[in-house]
Amino acid sequence: MLRKFLIGLGLLMCATQVQAGAIDKLKGFISATRSAQADFTQEVLDQSGKRVQSASGVMQFQRPGKFRWTYIKPYEQLIIGDGARFWLYDADLNQVTVKKLDAALGSSPAALLSGSNEIERGFNLQEVLGRDGQEDWLQATPKSSETSFEKILMGFSPQGDLVAMELNDAFGHKTVLRFTNMKHNPKFPAQQFKFTPPKDADILGE
Repeated sequence: MLRKFLIGLGLLMCATQVQAGAIDKLKGFISATRSAQADFTQEVLDQSGKRVQSASGVMQFQRPGKFRWTYIKPYEQLIIGDGARFWLYDADLNQVTVKKLDAALGSSPAALLSGSNEIERGFNLQEVLGRDGQEDWLQATPKSSETSFEKILMGFSPQGDLVAMELNDAFGHKTVLRFTNMKHNPKFPAQQFKFTPPKDADILGE
């Protein structure tokens, strides 16, 4: 389950400000943010709401189709999209999963952030009540059944920053992401979104 989520999570940022409701903030965020960097925390909750996994790290993306998620705690993992391929590197297992980025995208959460035309095409969007009144929330329900997620919730700050996401899968599990220290449109070196597998790593996929 964790591997499936990590794949979806990495794709999530293949593209990602800012008044009014959450849907307008999502579209504004997409149009104004060509690249970004933020710290993140991640929690996975089971059907009863019990936390079963937690992690933290740094995410970076550059539209279109380039992203890098660096998991620092509790173990090292790296997710990279180089514009053509998706890479998932598990340092503990010394294992690399690779696939074509186009094939991996499909009706994934990436469609939410890849451009304004893709939002309504792949998802039904609905604004929902927030938890504490400090954030604006929307719910995105995929139109296609070929996805690991039944619904995705996205929370935006009053300033229009993406600060939280909740991904609900078909098994009743919920993954909660919180973003802090968001930097808009930083410049990244070209090598930031490239990946070369270690020579002794096991490679799964193409």
